[in-house]
Amino acid sequence: MNEIKFLDVGWTYQTLAAKMDAAAKRVLESGWYILGDEVNAFEKEFALYTGAKHCIGTGNGLDSLELVLRAAGVGIGDDVLVPSNTFIATWLAVTRTGANIVPVEPVESTYTMDPEKLEAALTPATKAVIPVHLYGQPADMDPIMEFAEKHSLFVLTDAAQAHGAVYKRRMSGTLGHAAAFSFYPGKNLGAFGDGGAVTTMDDTIAENVHKIANYGSTDKYKHDSLGFNSRLDEMQAAFLRVKLDQLDNWNWRRRNIAEVYLKGLVDTPLVLPVVPEHIQSVWHLFVVRCHNRDGLIKHLEKNKIQASIHYPTPPHKQGAYRNMADLSLPISEAIHREVLSLPIGPHMTEEQAERVVECVKSYF
Repeated sequence: MNEIKFLDVGWTYQTLAAKMDAAAKRVLESGWYILGDEVNAFEKEFALYTGAKHCIGTGNGLDSLELVLRAAGVGIGDDVLVPSNTFIATWLAVTRTGANIVPVEPVESTYTMDPEKLEAALTPATKAVIPVHLYGQPADMDPIMEFAEKHSLFVLTDAAQAHGAVYKRRMSGTLGHAAAFSFYPGKNLGAFGDGGAVTTMDDTIAENVHKIANYGSTDKYKHDSLGFNSRLDEMQAAFLRVKLDQLDNWNWRRRNIAEVYLKGLVDTPLVLPVVPEHIQSVWHLFVVRCHNRDGLIKHLEKNKIQASIHYPTPPHKQGAYRNMADLSLPISEAIHREVLSLPIGPHMTEEQAERVVECVKSYF
């Protein structure tokens, strides 16, 4: 019995080997390895794909978040409303600007930021909101944007897990004032190393992000502001261009696997994902909740099925934020105690998904 991998990133190379090799050869032979034709072409192609006016390649997803916050003027003394239930990078980006984190609990059924809790979290120093499109599903953006407009707040969407996701016929990447993407290898659109991007309709934000990411410079050796070095690599851009052509197809494969799980596991004790009708998830992860998570993981492992946890510890309980450890965030804490991610990805077949379903059902 072959093992079902949680995600097989090597499969993406094997599937597209000839095109990937050609892309690498093209970059190597060009003699231009930083901010060249491949990055320029990918930025245009990804902007077109998302429907954004601008796309700026960056070094990684965390940098993308920080760059946008800095471009929007967020800094020391400002408060930023951030989900309590997210990967720690969302929090780290705020901390790196010197701003303060104000956690907002999620809607328990969707795991994304609860718009109804924003008003209570608002402070006189609030300057921005960061909804996270968690597990491949956009946050409920319309009420979040209405709240932000009412209070003149900047909205940065963390779209690191939502390449190609759709909210009310609008693509992830255009749902806030700017969006931050990660191209970490395990993402739906993943490079073969680190990489990221920022998308926006705002000319000023785009200009500022580009300047800050390039040593605070727009002209060579002229530095108007304090910046840092965060640039998408030419080689990774070339690989991403190849993968971008496959993204919709691979997201469709993920949806098929998710459909097998949703239908097959409906009568189990698991709490299954909920996707509102107006949202098209790209199923970066298929996350269930289970009271005996460790037992189910061991059962799956015994049957050669890999599972994972996203995420075992909420940010406010991490050592990095020990100063916030006493916060009471019961919804997030309950979620993190029970979540379990089943294998999903374009590498999987529907037959493998059925095997996962049968294995899970045999546990209960």
